[in-house]
Amino acid sequence: MDLTLTPEQELIQTTAREVLRANAATAGVRAVRSGDGFSAGLWKDMIELGWPGLSIPEEFGGVGEGFLESCLLFEELGAAQVPSPLPTTTACAEMPIDRFGTDGQRASWLTRLASGGQVTYAPAAPRQDGDAAGPIVTAIADTDHFTLIGTADLVPFAATADGLLVVARTGTGSTAFLVDVAQTTGITADSQPSIGPTPYCRVRFDDVTVPVDAVLGSAGGGHEVLETAEAFGAAAACAEMVGGARRVLDMTVEHACRRRQFGKPIGTFQAVQHHCANIAIDVLTARFIAYEAVWSLSSSPVLTDDTAMTVSSAKSWVSDAYQRVCALGHQVHGAIGFTAEHDLHLYLLHATSSALAFGDADTHLDRVADALGLPR
Repeated sequence: MDLTLTPEQELIQTTAREVLRANAATAGVRAVRSGDGFSAGLWKDMIELGWPGLSIPEEFGGVGEGFLESCLLFEELGAAQVPSPLPTTTACAEMPIDRFGTDGQRASWLTRLASGGQVTYAPAAPRQDGDAAGPIVTAIADTDHFTLIGTADLVPFAATADGLLVVARTGTGSTAFLVDVAQTTGITADSQPSIGPTPYCRVRFDDVTVPVDAVLGSAGGGHEVLETAEAFGAAAACAEMVGGARRVLDMTVEHACRRRQFGKPIGTFQAVQHHCANIAIDVLTARFIAYEAVWSLSSSPVLTDDTAMTVSSAKSWVSDAYQRVCALGHQVHGAIGFTAEHDLHLYLLHATSSALAFGDADTHLDRVADALGLPR
């Protein structure tokens, strides 16, 4: 695995950095706290730049790059603290559709996503181990359709989504469905309070009828779609966290060089230098393990046990590393870092919320331990 970026990848990342920096005042987390939780204007610009279709095959109107290239965009979104439905749509909808969809589903949905459609992810079925924690959506089978009944919690960007990838309980297992919001009735999305920049909703399904051809993958095979969506989602979250951690490092070094005490910059004091060095180590290692997971997912057509363990290793490490970076950043900044006017606290909120998304560090460490046959 070579993590050196190609000229094309460098261009993608540099362009994203410039675009997001130029739009930070109107599309950053401070500017979009009310409303839909993201900038509609910037979303239109993203569509014109081809970002939603970056990893979609050219035959469906996409650019034909890969998931790794999309993660370069996610890293810059995290660095700029610009909330966007792009990571969720790409990782949790586009990738599962591309892997499990029929020819018709891929042609229909991927074409829509490439042109700027938004599909979010609503897992609401027990896992294979029988854990039914949280609300449940049940799918009742009929002759030519399914009826969805129940609630899905903490669904990102659900208020503006064109479609939902719902993993619902069917019998003793689960089944994944692609639900076209505009073509169905009985779906309501209510905002839920949460930390971090991502807007979440509780989505209710009141006798929602979906056709049989809305099943993604096989009936009863929802756990495969669920695991794939969450693996890509966790990897995308890692890329965002790497971007955020990188920006905290830059802010901290800049502050240490500018802030003066005892007649000299605080960056000349060894203790402060140690903090900056430890932050840099966490940023570097987080980037390596995050992109190893991204590369592993991109290079395998199916989610293997080895790839799943690589993703879990990355999610557990990056989640903790980002929070350590923010903690040390606050220590170097001192009181100014805790004020509402300073951006550092925004990264701390992002670190806290991202660490919980798609399973926290403890959850993923348990999965690694199970895979290695180690006691928890």
